[in-house]
Amino acid sequence: MFKIQTLNKIDPKGLQNFPLDQYEIASEFSNPDAIVVRSQAMHDMELAKSLKAIARAGAGVNNIPIEKCTENGIVVFNTPGANAHAVKELVIAGMLLSARGIAPGIEWAKTLIGKGDEVPALVEAGKKNFGGNEIRGKRLAVIGLGAIGVLIANAAQALGMEVLGYDPYLSVKQALRLSRNVKRAEGIEVLLASADYVTINIPQTAETKGYINKDKIKMMKNGVRILNFARGGLVNTADMAAALESGKVGCYVTDFPDEATLKMKNVIPIPHLGASTEESETNCAIMAVDQVRDYLENGNIVNSVNFPEATMDRTGSPRLVIANKNIPTMVSQISSLLASEGLNIANMLNKNRADIAYNIIDLDGSCPGADLADKLKSIEGIIMVRILP
Repeated sequence: MFKIQTLNKIDPKGLQNFPLDQYEIASEFSNPDAIVVRSQAMHDMELAKSLKAIARAGAGVNNIPIEKCTENGIVVFNTPGANAHAVKELVIAGMLLSARGIAPGIEWAKTLIGKGDEVPALVEAGKKNFGGNEIRGKRLAVIGLGAIGVLIANAAQALGMEVLGYDPYLSVKQALRLSRNVKRAEGIEVLLASADYVTINIPQTAETKGYINKDKIKMMKNGVRILNFARGGLVNTADMAAALESGKVGCYVTDFPDEATLKMKNVIPIPHLGASTEESETNCAIMAVDQVRDYLENGNIVNSVNFPEATMDRTGSPRLVIANKNIPTMVSQISSLLASEGLNIANMLNKNRADIAYNIIDLDGSCPGADLADKLKSIEGIIMVRILP
């Protein structure tokens, strides 16, 4: 029986994919096999020795101690693309809000309560204060062409915008999904120089923190509108405040308001609604659960942020999954030990990602004893071993 700990409210349509005869689910477990989490911070949590996997029902994983998990052989999953349509729609909405005086116009209209029959005339007289521009024909710069960025680029292009995308790490999968009418920039300066709108859609890492800063803002047109629905830390707050004050940036739309941004002028603060749709939460939960199940039951890894992608069909044979440091002679040491135990390899897959290698090994014959895991762990460089019947 696998124990699954939930650290946030996870959509029940996803959790029901855990078969009740094989899985126990609760918000409190002393020794969970896996954790399903949304946004709860885990950096100060003690990770149980039993923990094999963490699944983030969402794309961002900055709330999870990735390096610590890797050192302990814990696979961390996320769910890229599951909330992509929800975020795409909100980015388009944010762009429209920044282009037109919709939000301040609504607030002003509410001040007319109590004016009775005068309201229609006052509306006609006051609407001139909330004019704006159409987005059709304007240029949108899309930084990051992952699952969300591609959807935004395609949607904006369909709305009549000229779209220019930038992603030096664009995958083949996303490239095939990108509209042929979306142009790709080779460099960030070319991308930003003529953009009327800029949307940032990249992960927040140590390298990308403060990605939008005074240097990049200096490359942009005067009055540019910047949209951040990825992570708050991608934008340097002090630099943004200065750019808004000077008018260099005409509007900043953020899904991650804080005390500082709320005090800035020409900011549209949205309370982190990017993935807050029923459909998105369901999709994220289902994907997270399915990935955890496939890993716990079969050792397959899909959409991990710290381990290589590795999948191999089961044939009914007992299976070993082994993680090790990506250094020479590891495969030969593993296979030699198995041979010394009289175990024959029926099928094997070896994948690596940076400093981590991952092996899926199907064995002929009956399931080996638990002592095999201890023997394999005695090999220097082995991080994790699991025996799957």
